[in-house]
Amino acid sequence: MKRNYYIVGLIMLIFFIISFLTNIIGPLVPDIIKGFNLSLTLVAVLPLAFFIAYGVMSIPAGILIEKHGEKKVILAAFMLAFLGALMLSLTPNYLTAAASLFLIGCGMAMLQVAINPLLRVAGGEEHFAFNSVMAQLIFGLASFVSPLVYSYLALNLKAGGGSGPFLSILSALTPPALPWIAMYWVFALICLAMILIVFASRFPKVERSKEEESSGSLKMYLTLLKNRTAILFFLGIFCYVGSEQGIANWVSQYLSVYYGYDPQTTGAQTVAYFWGLMTAGGVIGLLLLKIMDSRKVLIGFTALAIISLTIALFSSPAAALIAFPMTGFFAAVMYPIIFSLALNSLKDHHGSYSGILLTGIIGGALAPITIGWIGDKWGLQTGMLLIYVTLAYILSIGFWARPFITNKTVSLSFFKRKTSA
Repeated sequence: MKRNYYIVGLIMLIFFIISFLTNIIGPLVPDIIKGFNLSLTLVAVLPLAFFIAYGVMSIPAGILIEKHGEKKVILAAFMLAFLGALMLSLTPNYLTAAASLFLIGCGMAMLQVAINPLLRVAGGEEHFAFNSVMAQLIFGLASFVSPLVYSYLALNLKAGGGSGPFLSILSALTPPALPWIAMYWVFALICLAMILIVFASRFPKVERSKEEESSGSLKMYLTLLKNRTAILFFLGIFCYVGSEQGIANWVSQYLSVYYGYDPQTTGAQTVAYFWGLMTAGGVIGLLLLKIMDSRKVLIGFTALAIISLTIALFSSPAAALIAFPMTGFFAAVMYPIIFSLALNSLKDHHGSYSGILLTGIIGGALAPITIGWIGDKWGLQTGMLLIYVTLAYILSIGFWARPFITNKTVSLSFFKRKTSA
């Protein structure tokens, strides 16, 4: 089948947008607390609303894709995200923020479920692993860029609207006391542009005869949910996203409360570096996976992440600015390794199993609100201790995982080439 490089490029753009919209919540937390006068628990409801949407929509999205195809679901996803962003932009208050983030989260969940099988077909099965890695790197790049865009907008709007028609229009539309709302006008514009682009694009047909590309039946899901291995790896994804979002959502507030750093500049930049170093860590992790068993890489990187978190929470302000982003660097390999170990630990039903694993993203909803609730009672530093629990579970995976297929290393590939020669 002829490969569709236009669709591959479009999917990469969608990955960028998913990350750009998803990972801005953390840098906004201090401004949202100030703007709406919220407690830590109440502000944590906002990422809860966003990530709970993954638990609600991941499996239904797979069923919708089978009935209506990728293009219609992607269009519907961007429409939901557009409505969510527009709702918050036009009526900025706490309740609309929660509803808005839920709608945006539903859209992002639908996109994530839709674009993976589409990437496999458009880019070719033989290039799927490479394209998936590229998508993760682009995902990390967008997470690095979005806090910097927010910082740029906040500073320019605070200074009186900045120069140029775009900033002038944003300044007129954005309440002076809530400069972060400008980001949601930007999100609405991006989603509207993507609706037009996707509508004008021709999508290849995704064949669903192969079991691994099928979302499966309700009976199949129930069977998998009774499988102990499936549940253990679901908890692994749950703990990873909980760790990732628990750090990313509270870093800026932590730096503000304990070290006095400005959340609109230093806080936002630290979150950007967290995601930027996660991208760099992904590259290093890929190289290590060519020479080491993935379980050993997972153990080593998770142990270093725990050390970095300890330095960030209990050391000096200057050290925290380095250590928080370094936790992102060491977290980079966790998601792909856990996901690959999970799929390689079951012999069949990989399509349905992927939907269950993706539902584990709900951890990004529950961990931040739990940290906020503990923080309201005993302080945010105490709340952040929850991340030790989630990281400890991830560390344990490296010891108990028993995949049927292990990752190929350079030495194995070398001997295979020599043999075939």
